[in-house]
Amino acid sequence: MILTYKMRHHRDFSHELRKARKVAEFAIQYRTFSSKDVKHIGLKSVISNQILRKYGKNKKIKKVNSVNLVIPNQGIKVDVDERTIRIPCLQFQFNYQFPNNFKKINQIEINREYVFVSVTVLEKPEMTVDHWIGVDLNTTGHMAVVARPESGKVLKLGKEAEHIHKKYKYIRKDLQKGGKYRKVKQIKSRESRIVKDLNHKISRKIVEVAEESNTGISLERLSNIRENKKHSKSFLYSLNSWSFYQLQKMIAYKAKLLGIPVVYIDPRYTSQRCSRCGRIGHRQGKTFKCPYCGHVDHADVNAAFNIAWRHQSIDQSIADRDVIEGSTDTPKEATA
Repeated sequence: MILTYKMRHHRDFSHELRKARKVAEFAIQYRTFSSKDVKHIGLKSVISNQILRKYGKNKKIKKVNSVNLVIPNQGIKVDVDERTIRIPCLQFQFNYQFPNNFKKINQIEINREYVFVSVTVLEKPEMTVDHWIGVDLNTTGHMAVVARPESGKVLKLGKEAEHIHKKYKYIRKDLQKGGKYRKVKQIKSRESRIVKDLNHKISRKIVEVAEESNTGISLERLSNIRENKKHSKSFLYSLNSWSFYQLQKMIAYKAKLLGIPVVYIDPRYTSQRCSRCGRIGHRQGKTFKCPYCGHVDHADVNAAFNIAWRHQSIDQSIADRDVIEGSTDTPKEATA
């Protein structure tokens, strides 16, 4: 697996970045791939070669605004004991804080503020599991609701997400009315950073739960959720501002590193189906009621159990939950 770590470098690379842009512009104009052709620009050949390959081969690129410095593996020196990375061609050395479990460093990209270190990490073999935890993602209330059917336990995460989005939504509206568009961009960037940090914390906790309980992770397939016209305008705003896909990707790669299987299930009826008897019930707001077996539950909790059980026999899933809740009298006709 390839992971990229981002760190601030606190060094002025403006001179080298200007040269990198000139090399990219030369590559677009002349479609050359030899560093000898851009030797007059003065950028180190090990970096020039990478930029020439990127911009010279891609004929769709007609113009560049900013170009990163790209250093391949052969131009990088690593001291694992000292946890330092050295780039001789730039006379630049920095410390890294990410885990030492990487196989190799593939390349490093540098812009005005950050260093992006791409590493190859060895993955653990995927483990075999008999049970799954279900994760229901929401735009209101808790961001993620996690259900563990084998124990009946529920974990709710990210309650502050909705508040964060509403707060920055109104701040941006006020700034837009005042014509402060640069400030709007800064506020949007700040919200994105907060969201990303929260996504990291939520995904880390979900993977920890799966690892501790030796279970797989079941998620809803979200590929068509944005096209669902039944959602309200407020739902669509929240959905687009909150990155569900970012969270799912974080869960997936964190789980993959530990060998935890992740599956994506069809999201249809996970919110309407009763997690006890399997029949279609009624959802109103955050409350779910089943007219067949009388089961009443928090709507997101009910959905999370359905997501967890989608890969198991519905009859066995119902029986398991009834035992957990102290009931074994689920009507047979309700599961037909």
